Amino acid sequence: MDTIDAILLGIIQGLTEFLPVSSSGHLELGKAILGDNSIPKESLLFTVVLHFATALSTIVVFRKDIIEIVKGIFKFQWNDDLKFISKIAISMLPAVIVGLFFEEQLEALFGGNILLVGCMLIVTAILLFLADKAKDTRKNVSFSNAFIIGISQAVAMLPGISRSGATISTSVLLGNDKTKAARFSFLMVVPLIFGKIAKDILGGELTYDSANFTVLGVGFLAAFITGIVACTWMISLVKKSKLSYFAIYCIVVGLIAIGFSLFFS
Repeated sequence: MDTIDAILLGIIQGLTEFLPVSSSGHLELGKAILGDNSIPKESLLFTVVLHFATALSTIVVFRKDIIEIVKGIFKFQWNDDLKFISKIAISMLPAVIVGLFFEEQLEALFGGNILLVGCMLIVTAILLFLADKAKDTRKNVSFSNAFIIGISQAVAMLPGISRSGATISTSVLLGNDKTKAARFSFLMVVPLIFGKIAKDILGGELTYDSANFTVLGVGFLAAFITGIVACTWMISLVKKSKLSYFAIYCIVVGLIAIGFSLFFS
């Protein structure tokens, strides 16, 4: 992988981590259209670096919120900040269960199943349309809401379902404030990313022997900077009910994927 490839992959990761278009779905489509060998097969280390970059970009965007939450935790009281952390923990449970017990079955779906990707992109589009039409409120995410949103995050492990799109839409459809829904959606994935990184490191799955640190560095910067821009932009789009634009995009790409699967596979 050269520097240009690393920058492009970093930009794609930074954008699709936050914009509701499904990064996994687009990767599968790219493989099908260009062929598996046409896409650089980035190492696990490079993938981890990109995910680490987008996790850090989330922390930067929500740094004030995170600082307030940490301060609240050290008050050692059952306050709003400790409740928020508890809700984040609850939201992680479905994805953790799926990741631990159904990892092999999930990986089997990432084998160029373009029909599945197309159908799931249509599902993503429907969720985005519904979320855009929902009335805005000032309601906070409840504990029961957190678990339901967590289920949608677990479902979003399917190629073609956007994680941010599914979690934000679910939260909004449950009657939560749109800005708070976006905030919860982006913060809830940070512990999962760091948990996955820790698992890979402790499991000895990462290798540094042939690591190109220049490639890793530019990929990290591309994902980090793009992630900050995309995360900030997405919050504004959710607040202004502009998700329908992405819904239209997902429908178009989904139909193309379905057509490609039916007529060219």
